[in-house]
Amino acid sequence: MLRWNLPGNDRCANRYLCSLFQICSAGKCRDERIVTMAVKVGIVGLRGIGLQHCNAHKEDELSNLVAVCDVVKERADATAEKFGVKAYYSLTEMLKQEPDLQMVDVTTGGYENGSWHYEPAMEAIEAGKAVLVEKPLSNDVGEARQLVKRANEKGVYLGCNLNHYFTPVAEKAREYMDNGQIGELIYCLHKMGFNSGEDAYNKNTNSRWDGFPYAHLKAFLSHPFSVMRYFCGDVTHVQAFVNRPGFRRRVNDVMLSTVSIHVRFANDCVGYLLSQRGDASYGLGGWWSLEVAGTQGTFCIENCIEKVTFWPAPGSKNAGSPEKMSGGSSDGPEVTSTGITDFGATFPRRIHAFLEDVTNQVPREKLRANGRDALAALEYTWAVMESYEQGGAMVRPHPLPTIHGDPLATKD
Repeated sequence: MLRWNLPGNDRCANRYLCSLFQICSAGKCRDERIVTMAVKVGIVGLRGIGLQHCNAHKEDELSNLVAVCDVVKERADATAEKFGVKAYYSLTEMLKQEPDLQMVDVTTGGYENGSWHYEPAMEAIEAGKAVLVEKPLSNDVGEARQLVKRANEKGVYLGCNLNHYFTPVAEKAREYMDNGQIGELIYCLHKMGFNSGEDAYNKNTNSRWDGFPYAHLKAFLSHPFSVMRYFCGDVTHVQAFVNRPGFRRRVNDVMLSTVSIHVRFANDCVGYLLSQRGDASYGLGGWWSLEVAGTQGTFCIENCIEKVTFWPAPGSKNAGSPEKMSGGSSDGPEVTSTGITDFGATFPRRIHAFLEDVTNQVPREKLRANGRDALAALEYTWAVMESYEQGGAMVRPHPLPTIHGDPLATKD
């Protein structure tokens, strides 16, 4: 399908095509009209998250949603009718009947929110399609390693829906870092979870969750670990203390719902992550807060997409002094609020970024939130579980695969 793309800002989504037609300069379009072939997309797995992805694709000018697939026929038929596309009941059949499909979006769930990711993702990789997988990449780190390895061997894009840093406030925070306003990294503090408590608790008896002690860690830690790594780099050391409160124990809820994690990054920055699944309510920063501090300044993102605050490091006049029992004070702060309170707004932003990268044919290692990035978050999660099983011992995460790069795609 040919579409006229009308860019609304300086961040052209079609720089690769612009370069072919020599109509783009410094990332800005000199011609408002660009002929773009939208990416042909099929979606596998049509529960709640799958429907969010369907909505995002249907509204994105870079996407041409042509097919949906679910093993539950009624669900596939209803979704196909809603979005005006064709329904399939197996990925094999969808790939056979839609040979020009370019991208498969895997939004299946399963045990611990990830056990149904591996098979459809691997089948799509083998078919040579670009693949976007919901987080976690898998509920088994061995399967995740295989997906990353095979995608590299086949030379296809493999991405993961690590959507928490595809936000305007995360972009602003990266500007602070890139402009040198943070300086050498000192620490990273991250809190992420669900605000609740004992009086609101109801045991989750869903068969995909009940009886799995590591379900929260496997299903959820990919998000905060991916955010910490995005801002602070690779993690080299992990130490974790994991527990669950008495109200869960009394009803034999085995889920380990509260986790306190101390990490060290390769750049010697230290970090702390606290995640809990409705055992308590967070105070400052809301349900999601990230504070990153360096020698030149500090930023804090609140509620993922809502607000970022920046404090420059104080000069000598306002600096703290242990001798004078003074904590000191910072200039500022500078506050950027988006006015967005709907976390669901992160889904179309992340999906659009994947479509941008596929359209622009970026080198696979430059793909944002790629399979290797998702694997890193799982390796850290497995290190958390290992540390817990060893009574809080320090653990070195499994090394990530080496980045080799494609000589045909790397021009510099």
